[in-house]
Amino acid sequence: MAFSDQSLFHYTLLTFYLIGPPTFISLRFLQAPYGKHNRPGWGPTLSPPFAWFLMESPTLWLTLLLFPFGQHATNSKALILMSPFLIHYFHRTCIYPLRLSNTQRNTKTASGFPVTVALMGFGFNLLNAYLQARWVSHYKESYHNDGWFWWKLLGGLLVFLWGMWINIWSDRVLVGLRREGGGYKVPRGGCFELVSCANYFGEIVEWLGWSVMTWSWVGFGFFLYTCANLMPRALANHNWYLDKFGEDYPKVIIPE
Repeated sequence: MAFSDQSLFHYTLLTFYLIGPPTFISLRFLQAPYGKHNRPGWGPTLSPPFAWFLMESPTLWLTLLLFPFGQHATNSKALILMSPFLIHYFHRTCIYPLRLSNTQRNTKTASGFPVTVALMGFGFNLLNAYLQARWVSHYKESYHNDGWFWWKLLGGLLVFLWGMWINIWSDRVLVGLRREGGGYKVPRGGCFELVSCANYFGEIVEWLGWSVMTWSWVGFGFFLYTCANLMPRALANHNWYLDKFGEDYPKVIIPE
């Protein structure tokens, strides 16, 4: 019997949930070797801007490729629902790498991004883009009969936009510190006075909002995986700041 798209969707969704716990456990002991945690021994590297562009790109091209084939492809509600996902990843795929590129060109100091890590990120984004695009455009049961659609969309969108604002603002602060040169510095202001990694906190909040907007196992699975991926790295960054800056590091409320 032919392997149907519905079977592929269900098995991919199951995989989504199964990879979360080992990701969380492994990252508690071994951090991906880029940024503050860069270290040799992980093979060839790419420039960080190109690595981010490569990793995140499936969320744009695969989503746009798959969406028109869904049964809800022309439904205005489906198009509106898919938009926040695409807006986030347009920023992450195109705008953020450009900012990194400008900073790298100005400072002339940037560690390489391992190809292996970039390929793992590329693979995850293939899986995630497939799930989110197919659910919104095809596997959501009915937009017409979903009487709570606009309430879920509005409530989730407010959370999503709040998280996106935190994420983008925090990235600008961090990129600005790199542009100043002189090595790593303690980020100050805004949410950095409350959490160690405001950029990660903002992204977690974004995908919490997305899970409310979609109100689905697909959206909730993405939120859970984001937590499994970013929380251990946030804790590692928190400890790195403490080791490097000691008493000069602010006593944040949450090591996120």
